Amino acid sequence: MFNKTLVPQSVAREIQGMIQSGQLKPGEKIPSQRVFSQKFGISRASLREALLTLETLGLLKTEAGRGTFVAGPSELGVTGHMAPWRYSDSYSVFDVFQTRILLEGEIARLAAGRLTQLQLDKMEQATRTMEECWANQDLLANVEADLEFHGIIVSACSNAMLKALYQMVRDLVTETQRQPIPITDPERMQESIGEHRKIIIALRSNDGPRAKLEMETHIRNTARCAGLEPKSLSTDSTL
Repeated sequence: MFNKTLVPQSVAREIQGMIQSGQLKPGEKIPSQRVFSQKFGISRASLREALLTLETLGLLKTEAGRGTFVAGPSELGVTGHMAPWRYSDSYSVFDVFQTRILLEGEIARLAAGRLTQLQLDKMEQATRTMEECWANQDLLANVEADLEFHGIIVSACSNAMLKALYQMVRDLVTETQRQPIPITDPERMQESIGEHRKIIIALRSNDGPRAKLEMETHIRNTARCAGLEPKSLSTDSTL
């Protein structure tokens, strides 16, 4: 039924569509994992991954001892509450944002002058898609476009080891791109889209130091949206 390499994302999109169409109503308890996994013809592990993604985006909420529910009318969109950080047993969200600043800032610097016109155009398109999908509250597609934007920059980095390191931590990086969505207001999303465009301008100009600065600023501002104090995410030796 679904592409095996993208099963959780495909199922998450299907469930998001059920919520948006009203098939699953706000406040309604979703079917059990056994029933849902049978409905989609997938493993429970893939279903859990899809449900965790939707919970991180604020579309679902889990109540201990009661189950998982569709977020209520006052909770859909900007809820003011983020889901628990799912990797807390390994690394704090602070650690991941700090690593992103160090890693992606340098990756952006090294990608400058190496991106093709096609890649830059794809980054522009991904940014437009982010904006359009946010307006339509297609949160999954909004984040997917964000991931594409950052992934294109990584693909052009001249340092193979930095690219490999990024792939090693990609799941954690992805979660920091989803995590702030429930508390992201329209103004912040517009700022984030503007920051993407500043990064593109720097990369089009082959200005590595500027691309690094713009990327670091973007990630710090995303951290602020997630409730972290940007000053504490400094990349200097005083941290």
